[in-house]
Order: sequence, then C-alpha cells, then structure tokens
Amino acid sequence: MPKKLLRIALAGNPNSGKTTIFNNLTGTRQKVGNWPGVTVEKKEGEISRNGYDIKVIDLPGTYSLTPFSIEEIVARDFILEENPDVVIDIIDASNLERSLYLANQLRELDCKVIFALNMADLAKARGMQIDAGIMSDLLGVPVVFTVGNKGEGLKELIQTAVDLSESSSGIPEERRVRYSKDIEAAIADLKDVLIEQIDDTFPYNPRWIAIKLLEDDEIVKKRIRKKMGEPAESVIETARQLRGQLMGRFDEDPEIVMTDERYGFIAGIIREAVTNSIRRRVDISRNIDLVLTNRFLGFPIFIFFIWAMFQVTFTLGAYPMGWIDAGVGLLSSFVGGLLPAGLVRDLLVNGVIAGVGSIIIFLPNILLLFFCIALFEDTGYMSRAAFLMDKIMHLIGLHGKSFIPMLMGFGCNVPAIMATRTLESRKDRILTIMITPFMSCSARLPVYIVLAGTFFAASAGTVIFMLYVLGIVVAILTGRLFRSVLLRGFEAPFVMELPPYRMPMVKSLLIHMWDRSKMFLKKMGGIILVGSVVVWTLSTFPRDIEYSRDYGAEIGRINTVYAEKIGDAAPDRVEALKRERDELIQETKNLRSAEKARKSYIGRIGHIIEPVFEPIGIDWRGSVSLLTGFVAKEIVVSTMGVLYAVDEDDAESEALHSALKKSGMTPLSALALMLFVLLYIPCLATVAVIAQETGSIRWALFNVAYTTGVAWVMAFIVYQGGTLLGLG
Repeated sequence: MPKKLLRIALAGNPNSGKTTIFNNLTGTRQKVGNWPGVTVEKKEGEISRNGYDIKVIDLPGTYSLTPFSIEEIVARDFILEENPDVVIDIIDASNLERSLYLANQLRELDCKVIFALNMADLAKARGMQIDAGIMSDLLGVPVVFTVGNKGEGLKELIQTAVDLSESSSGIPEERRVRYSKDIEAAIADLKDVLIEQIDDTFPYNPRWIAIKLLEDDEIVKKRIRKKMGEPAESVIETARQLRGQLMGRFDEDPEIVMTDERYGFIAGIIREAVTNSIRRRVDISRNIDLVLTNRFLGFPIFIFFIWAMFQVTFTLGAYPMGWIDAGVGLLSSFVGGLLPAGLVRDLLVNGVIAGVGSIIIFLPNILLLFFCIALFEDTGYMSRAAFLMDKIMHLIGLHGKSFIPMLMGFGCNVPAIMATRTLESRKDRILTIMITPFMSCSARLPVYIVLAGTFFAASAGTVIFMLYVLGIVVAILTGRLFRSVLLRGFEAPFVMELPPYRMPMVKSLLIHMWDRSKMFLKKMGGIILVGSVVVWTLSTFPRDIEYSRDYGAEIGRINTVYAEKIGDAAPDRVEALKRERDELIQETKNLRSAEKARKSYIGRIGHIIEPVFEPIGIDWRGSVSLLTGFVAKEIVVSTMGVLYAVDEDDAESEALHSALKKSGMTPLSALALMLFVLLYIPCLATVAVIAQETGSIRWALFNVAYTTGVAWVMAFIVYQGGTLLGLG
C-alpha cells in the first residue's frame, strides 16, 4: 500500500530549540532555500514514520503572529494558506510566559496544534515543575516534553502528530482564549456580520478574522477584500466602528488591551500548571498580587473590600435617596391636589406613585453597587477574588471559576446563572446554578435598606454586609451537600485567568454601571408598576367593608372634646393640646386603615398564609410581601409600602419607616424577614433561566422548594433563638 502523506509545520520563538529539533528529526534529508518572494530561509525535510511519508517544514522563528516582520508574515501565511496537517509549536519550557503568547495565537488560528515543551531538562534545573497533563487539559491541545539537543521525546512527538492528524477533534470551544465582556461582545457582533456575508467556501475561521480586524490587521483586510469582494467593505466598516467604541471604553488601542488579556490568560495557565521553587522577576501586577493574593492577607483584604462596597452603597446613597424621596412626595402631593378624591386619585397616589416611588428612591444605591462591581471587574480584581475563593470552592468540589458567576449574582442572578455556560462539566454547571440564587442580588437590596435603615440605622451597612456573607456561606454549605449527595464527581480543570491590573476609565465604569442599572429602571415601568397596581387593587377592594367601630364618630368626638379643652386652656397649653388632638386623630385613622387592609382581599390572603410565617416573627403583611416577591424582589418593598404605610395622607417613605416601627415588628423579626428575603425562592425570571440552563423544569422546581425551605429554617432559628435569649 502507498504511504500516506503528512505535512507538519514547526513553529516557535527564536532560540526555542526549533531548528535543533528539525535537524534531529530530518537529519541530512533537508532542502534549504528561500520562501517565494522573500529573502527568508526556507527549510523542509522528509521522514518516514508509521506508514507515513512526513514532510516537516521549519517556519521562521517569531515571537507572535502579528504581522510586524517578514518572518511573522511568512509563518502566518503558510499556516493560513497551505493548511499543514499539524503545527508543532516548539516552546522554551524555561521561559513559558514569552513562549505561550505565540502558542495561544496558534490556537486562535483553529489549526491542529501540538505544544512541545522543549529544554525540559533546563526548566527542571531551574526549579520549574510543569504538569503537562494539567496544561494539556487547560489548553485543549496535546503537550509533549522534549530535549531537542539529546533527541529525547521526539518519537513521542511525531507519534502524537500522527495521531492528531487522524483525529477529527479540534480545540474545544471552552478552552479558547476568552477576552473581557466588551471585547467578546465586539468579536461576536463582527463575527455575525461576517457570517452573513460569506459562504461555505470562505477559508478562514470567522472568529479569528473578527479578532484580527479589531486589531486593525491590514494584511487580513487585504485578504478578505480579495476573498469576499465588495461585501468586505461593510465588514471592515463595522470593525472600524467597533474599534472606535472599544477605544472609547479603554482609552487604548484594542490590540494592546487584547494583548494584555492574552498575557492574563497565560498567567492563569502558569499559575495552575507550574510550580516554581526559584524567585522570578515580577512586574507591577505581580507585585500587587504579592499582597492582594497573599495566603494570609488576601482574604481579609477581599472581605474588607466587600464590606467597604456595602458601606459606600448605604452611606453615600442616603443623600440622593433623600432628594428622590422628597421628589416623590412632591409629585404625590401635586397629583393628589390636581384630582378630586376618589378611586382614580387613590390608584395614582397610593398605587402607582407610592408603589413605584417606594422602589425608585433606591436607584442611587443600585447605581453605587453596580459601580463598585464594575470597578472590581475593570481593575482586574474580580479574577483575584475568584482566585482567593478557589481553595474554599474546592471544599465543595468546585473551583474558583465557579465563584465568578456567584460574584455576578450580586448584581442579578439571571445573567449570573447564564454565565455558568463557561464551565465545562455539566455537574459543575448544575451545582453552580443551584447555589447561585443564594447570592444576594441587587433587587433584594431595597428590602435590606428599608429594614436595616429602620431597625439598625447605626450599623445598617454592616448588617447588609453580613447578609451578603451569609448568602455566600449558605451557598458553600449547600454546594458541599449537593456534591456529596446529588452531583457526585470531580471538578473539571480550568484556567484561573489573572489579567494584568488596569487603571479603570471613568467612562467605562459609568457605561457598565448604566448598562446594568437600565434593567432596574425597565422594571419600574413594567413588572413593578403592574405589581404595585395589583397589590393596590387587592388592598383596596372590596370597598364596602363593615368596620368594627365607627371611626368617623370617634374622630368627631376627639375634635369636640379637644375644642372645649383648647377653649378653656391657658395660652401656653394650646399648642400642646393641638398636638395631642392630632396624634389621637392620626392614631384613629391608622387603626381604620389597618382594619381596612386586614379585611381587604390581600388581607384575607395574608391571614391564610400567616400561620406559615408566624413562627419566624413575620405578620400577615410581611407574609403577603414575601408572596409578591416571587415575581420580583423589588415588589416586596412596594407591597410593604402599601400595607405598612397606613397613613394615607403621607406619601413619603418616612411613613413606611415609622409605620414599621409602630406595626409591632422588632429588630429580631426584621432580621428574620431580611434572612428570608436573602435565601428564599428566587424571582420568576431566575426560575425560568434555571429551567433553561439545566434543561429541566425539575431542577427549577427543586431549587424553588429547597431555597424556600432553607430560608424558613434559617429565619426560624434566628427568630426563635433570639427570642429564647431575650433579644426579641
């Protein structure tokens, strides 16, 4: 039988031992000349192995495939146009960081590639221990140790190349280099535009073309103009616009940003696959990491940053909250003054304005929270937080990468759960999805601010911070339980990407903050408005309530009695008597409103479910608020605004604070209520995305039942335990 033909290209940095390996493989069977059209030496050799006639092409040594030099252009053109069966990247094992940059660019070309860790003996002599298995798993490519000048590992290298050429599998999608959110979004947009313009004969990988166009690669522009013709211009114009947007976000050329992020990816690989007993040169990012990821200091610093985030969110947010609160009060008074007394005015003032207004005043807190999260992401600290949590996550059979969706859950659980798609193992993905709802999303923050601000004003920021920490702790304990019982198995290997620290741009921070906060504002005119109207309707009807007392007559008697007292009183007693009269009248009105709420439809619902919540210190009004919170957690506050703020003449949120204090709620029961909100059933949108991402409605229903059960048990322990200790 005739032998099969196989072409192997050798790539690598200058001085990586590439030519030595080439010479050892091919011996005297070499041809030396120049590449067509350029004065760069071209070497080819032939060998026979395992029934194959193998042509080995020694590509010019380069540090990257960015076309800055003739050597780089030649190397890249050969891989792109000649399509060798396998590319072997010769890597200097003693200088991994520099070598892996070219290696990852080869991976982005979507060719079949093998990494040959050459000079393995020198790396070992320098105190480096490289785990080839882990590196292979992390990168999705075969990794072979070689010592070129001794001929060690070359047989295994060629055999691996033969096996790979016969394999149909490429680099797994999840093992590719991933850039920051903004750059990945630009790549996806440009890739979509490109795919619309090309057919099946297009010879290049669309993602790679999109990356090169964002890097403003002139040679790639020429190539797609040649391959596509006129449609290429729209693709190039889209790339130019996206480059402009990225430059506006980062204040740097996208190529520089992407280079930094590639090195961040490389740093993660080295951290996972290499142990080094010698002191290496460190750059600024590594110097910072010596402190921020220190085994003793790193975690306390992380806890401090999270605590500071919630302190800032609560304390700084209090000022604009007051301004918006006053604005809502003025709007309520203005609308109430325009309309005659009746159902329509009641709907607008006590339903729409009171319901939506009770939520919109928390917009400053939401903005500040998202600003801090964007700050963590843009500086590169978010990845360090995942690194710090890596050991803790390993306790539940996960890894630090799973903590990134959990951190995102501080903003919103829905995109956080969708972010678990980056996890390779299905069991890891489901486990992370199951515990992510315990991360306190921004929708719960208004509830904490109302209750903590009312009952723990002096230390509200710390109370809120402790709630967030508790959510993390419950998530970790749940993960340990599920890994032991429901989702047994080992976590998949992954790259802990540590991008370089960057000075965040204010413009970029504001854009990220606003993009996420828009979702909060959209809820104002949608689900929260509808929810507020529904709650108002249920609390307003039926209209023909039979009161247990004649409140109108009582108010009349109070006025009559105090009119006589004021008439007979000394001048210095008049104001005090008027205040007493007004307080008694207000108290009577509040009792009337409370009875009206109790006998309304929503009151009847509340009394039906009240026995379930009574053991955890939550009355029927809190019970109804929690019930409506299943739709969206923000509605908990608007429902409380309708049910607790019983003073119909006061639309400002201060009425809710005072009404909560007068309602019989104690700091202990308020804490139990906050705990329940923290841990119980996620919102309807989160349940839907759990079903979507797990592919099973059963997992979604299980999550609903489990989180609600955990919430009730935790609130019960806190409330009943506190009561026994005399803290109630």
